[in-house]
Amino acid sequence: MYPEEIVKPMRQELADAGFKELHTSQEVESALAEEGTTLVVVNSVCGCAARNARPGAIMSLQGDKKPNHIVTVFAGVDREAVDTAREHMFPFPPSSPSMALFKNGELVHMLERHHIEGNPAELIAENLMDAFKEHC
Repeated sequence: MYPEEIVKPMRQELADAGFKELHTSQEVESALAEEGTTLVVVNSVCGCAARNARPGAIMSLQGDKKPNHIVTVFAGVDREAVDTAREHMFPFPPSSPSMALFKNGELVHMLERHHIEGNPAELIAENLMDAFKEHC
């Protein structure tokens, strides 16, 4: 488990952009039970989360279409919440960072770490915005 003083600014980046932090399994289940679309960002301490994932997720919200709900869980910290979110991301293997778009609780789009790592934030945002246009 990562110390909170290390994780706090990484959490805050998404929270400042409007993402709701989920810490428990019940919070994840409740978020995914919401009607409409929900973007779940599995946050991480790695460099590609800082350079690519978090900025890309935030940029994706600048388009015309966006999810009804935006939430985040933190890998290596919110273990219970992350495990529950990943159960809903099956059949994709666990990876962090990652992003999943759900519509009425059903997984409709997934970005795994290998889609994020090495790709600029703008490309990640574009990928998500295309998914939002289709599903939101």
